[in-house]
Amino acid sequence: MRIYDGSNIRNVGILGHSGSGKSNMVEGLEFTAGLTNRIAVNENDTKITNSLSLHAIEYQAAKFNFVDIPGYGDFFGEVESGLAAVDGAIIIVDGTTDLTVGTETALELTDSRNIPRFIFVNKIDNEKADYEKILSQLREKYGKRIAPFHVPWGRGEEFRGHINVIDMFAREFDKNKNECATVEMPADMDDEINSIREMLLEAVAETDEELMDKYFNGIEFTTAEIHRGLRQGVLDCSVIPVICGATLKNIGLHTTFDMVKDFLPSPDDNKKIEPEKNTFTCQIFKTTIDSFLGKVSYAKVYSGEVKQDREVFNINRKTKERIGKIYTFVMNKIEEVQKGIAGDIVVFSKFNSTRTSDTLSTNEKEAAIKEITFPKPQLFVAIEPLNKNDDEKMSSGLNRLMEEDPSFTWHRNLETGQTVLGVQGELHSATVIEKLKAKFGISIKTIELKVPYRETIKGTSDVQGKHKKQSGGHGQYGDVLIKFSHVDEDFVFEETITGGSVPKSYIPAVEKGLRESLKEGVLAGYPVTNIKAVLYDGSYHDVDSSELAFKIAANLAFKKGMLEAKPILLEPIMELTIIIPEEYIGDVMGDINKKRGRVIGMEAHKNTKQKIIAEAPMSETFKYANELKAITQGRGYFEMKLVRYEELMGDLAQKVIDSRKK
Repeated sequence: MRIYDGSNIRNVGILGHSGSGKSNMVEGLEFTAGLTNRIAVNENDTKITNSLSLHAIEYQAAKFNFVDIPGYGDFFGEVESGLAAVDGAIIIVDGTTDLTVGTETALELTDSRNIPRFIFVNKIDNEKADYEKILSQLREKYGKRIAPFHVPWGRGEEFRGHINVIDMFAREFDKNKNECATVEMPADMDDEINSIREMLLEAVAETDEELMDKYFNGIEFTTAEIHRGLRQGVLDCSVIPVICGATLKNIGLHTTFDMVKDFLPSPDDNKKIEPEKNTFTCQIFKTTIDSFLGKVSYAKVYSGEVKQDREVFNINRKTKERIGKIYTFVMNKIEEVQKGIAGDIVVFSKFNSTRTSDTLSTNEKEAAIKEITFPKPQLFVAIEPLNKNDDEKMSSGLNRLMEEDPSFTWHRNLETGQTVLGVQGELHSATVIEKLKAKFGISIKTIELKVPYRETIKGTSDVQGKHKKQSGGHGQYGDVLIKFSHVDEDFVFEETITGGSVPKSYIPAVEKGLRESLKEGVLAGYPVTNIKAVLYDGSYHDVDSSELAFKIAANLAFKKGMLEAKPILLEPIMELTIIIPEEYIGDVMGDINKKRGRVIGMEAHKNTKQKIIAEAPMSETFKYANELKAITQGRGYFEMKLVRYEELMGDLAQKVIDSRKK
């Protein structure tokens, strides 16, 4: 593949709801560019993609780096990676359905990152397609920013092309030649064309005060003014063009290339790209593990250029890496390129310490590019290997997979003894488990997630712990008197011994015995917290006393002291920050109340959404990702964190205690 300058490169994300036709779009663009002689045949295109993919296409003296980004919410980490690399986006909309959450999310994400984009309404060749309905729903939600460029020419099986309402011509697709011909506009579509064109002109008027004045004074725009207004509006994200087509029939894909080239920004339009700078700098936005190439690192080049066999510095990790060969992906196959230039997307392999988000540069003092922000886990799942001997292998495999996917976490909960995955949803969890099997040969099962309860005391006690054992020769003797009470700290130990009733040399053993006792409470064997122990008296034996004897005596005192000081069970309380559309407030708040939770605050959020701050017991939040998705039809998301422990009372506490005795 030849090297292109920045003005002839386009880095474009392909976004949309799962099943809208993103993969068919990529295959159709490859077909249009002559990379394959076979057009996509997957009519439903319902396969869920769980990882972004890069598709470099050369067409009409330009290089197009298309990044196919997963549309399912469980793979939001891939969305963040993809959006970090692109300068523009195509949002694929299924013309046979109502506006979907995937479309809304794609528009919100590109809005929040100021990424210029246009909408491709797909499947117009389907009898169920309703282009006007989609336009109406888009205009209702996003106003005059929506600028329809096209009127479909024909519907269902009769769909043959489109009317361009900017330059007022028709394009008809010839499936036998894989060509689009510019032809005369049909004479029987004037009303439809005029209606759609009026929407377009409203959007143009919004881009410039001078154009707004002309529009209100009834003065027609020139074609040049329309193009100038639309181009500027797209670049500053105030205009969202809408075109139509059918990826399966390759209708609209020639126009898609034109739209990307004419309206979406090149790297030269991106102020962050510095082609004139001598220093090479790039950011790794995606990492994969390949059985042949090893670690594969996808990079967006921000400044300078780099050729093969060059040493670079990892700014984040203060290490050196060597760039061997440089690649891209064409038709899902890796292809070598001679160098990476500012604004381009390239691929490296076999880095040692480099991870996703890292900045590489030929100048070790270069500032790091802002790291990619990945979503926090929405769902937690406990897992274990089917073969207990695979435990260490599982840990190693999870660490390797985290290099590919920073949107999941894992840890061993020392209190419950479980390995816990933090993921974006059930499908994300299943994908991680499948990859462990496919890449590392580890079979995994999910198990019930345990709540890390704790125990404490509400009252006070004053007890004796005495350990005396005589079995010939030296015996064992330790005797302590300890007062127990509740404190805010995890554990406080004090001693007020006078007169040497417990020698100073044994006091550390008493404290150690108490600390070891904290691991297991008297109600259900959970760790103990918020307890104060004051050693104030005791006795010892000149011969039989030892550190071990006083540790045992302290343990006896601890158990007795807890039982006499009103022991209680504590459950973890989570704080949830929930972002939802306004219409779901009542349902979400009602659901929180059902979970023994409470709403503690609410405020307006961006994009007409609301932020709810709530608290609920951890045991009630294990499936909240699925429940919130169901309540909001996938339009809500949340983050949560542990804030404190509270007493678990009554039947609920007894149920937990009883379950531990089985």
